[in-house]
Formats: sequence, structure tokens, C-alpha cells
Amino acid sequence: MSDAQDLRTELHEHGYRLTPQRQLVLEAVTSLGHASPEDVLASVREVADGVNASTVYRTLEVLEEVGLVRHSHLGSRTTWHSVEHHGHLHLVCRDCGRVDEAPLTFADGLVGSLQTERGFTPDMEHFGVWGRCAGCAEAGSETGAHGADEEQPR
Repeated sequence: MSDAQDLRTELHEHGYRLTPQRQLVLEAVTSLGHASPEDVLASVREVADGVNASTVYRTLEVLEEVGLVRHSHLGSRTTWHSVEHHGHLHLVCRDCGRVDEAPLTFADGLVGSLQTERGFTPDMEHFGVWGRCAGCAEAGSETGAHGADEEQPR
């Protein structure tokens, strides 16, 4: 959202009004990138310490209904991100928990196969793709290489 007037217009078109809390929550989600509701609450409380968790949760739901934010399931937590940031896949490292992004085009083959073979169109932004990040894979292979150099019992 480029400014408060655009946000006000977007909310009004969906029957909502712009409140300071809604503006603060959207600003927090946008600045944090991928944020849990707790992250958003902490960020909002830096500016307005009277905002409570239920306000943040309700506001996130309203902002998603209006189409300004989306949520993704990344393991045991749900994260929110601004729709201003183009669509992307969420790559989640099982070892360190790092969340990285990749263009949706990386999943084109899978999406095409699911559509052709099953008539199913997945929402690829809604969940995380789990694996190991390059740093953890490298650290793991270094450990494995070190272990391979050690003399094995015969």
C-alpha cells in the first residue's frame, strides 16, 4: 500500500474503516517481511504499547480479507506477509529454521503436473517447502566428510 489514503480507500471498499491499529499492523507486516502475529504485536507495541494480541489477530484477518496480507503455514507457526511483495515460495530449513524465498516459477512443473493429472490447482504461497538450507547442508557435509576421514573399526 503506497500511502494511508490508498489503505483507507481499500478498507472502505470492503466496508471497513482505517484505524490507527490497522495501519500499524500493516506497516509492521510490511517492514518485517515474514512475521508471526507475536512479531507483529511486538513491533506495534514499540509505537503503541496499549495494543493487545486479540487486536493484532483480528486486524490480520481483516487485512487478509481485504487482500493486503497473506498468511503461510511454516511448520508449527503461521507467518504473515504483505501482498505487495510478489508471490514467492517459502523455503524453510529444518535445521536452523531460516525462511528464504524463491520465485513461484520454481514450482511450475509441480503445479502443471497437479493441474494436468489431478485437475488440482495448488496455492503455492500458502505453505512452506521444507528441507535444508545451503549453510546447514554444507555444515552437515563437512561433519560427514570429517567422519569419513576417521579410521573405521574393522
